[in-house]
Amino acid sequence: MTHWYILSVVGKDRPGIVSHVTTALYDGGCNLGETSMIRLGDSFTIMMMVRHDGTVKSLQNLLATVAESMGLHVHVDNMDGHLHRHLEPDVHITVYGADRPGIVAHVTGALAEAGLNIVNLDSDVGGTEDQPLYVMHIDGVAGEGIKALESALDVVVKEGVEARLSPIDTMIG
Repeated sequence: MTHWYILSVVGKDRPGIVSHVTTALYDGGCNLGETSMIRLGDSFTIMMMVRHDGTVKSLQNLLATVAESMGLHVHVDNMDGHLHRHLEPDVHITVYGADRPGIVAHVTGALAEAGLNIVNLDSDVGGTEDQPLYVMHIDGVAGEGIKALESALDVVVKEGVEARLSPIDTMIG
């Protein structure tokens, strides 16, 4: 019986991680769904939907040799997987300000209360060591409308960050 799993892989960044992991999955008869792969600090992380005819343990075993040889940590969870059920974001929000603890928690908390369903969030720290600048890019679905999100961002801006909200045209073509 075919099952969908969420596979997470984390390890020190180096060439070949994606190639080795996906080859082991292909050789094991797996099929990939949605994936997200990114370098964070000096680590590389993979999250992907994997369709596999076996168990969590058998999927972990497919990756055991690659994980051991490349120093990767592997985690597998069952999921109720379905392809082609994407949430299409209708807003893009950019937030930036002096880096300090709590920016992500405060901003996402205010946006969640205003009805935002986050589809994707990327963040980075720029600037200098003496003056770090925290930057977030958020794509989401405005469940309560754009006005509610703008009101939430007005509150966040008063806490010392800058924010920009842009509607995304979902009617392309």
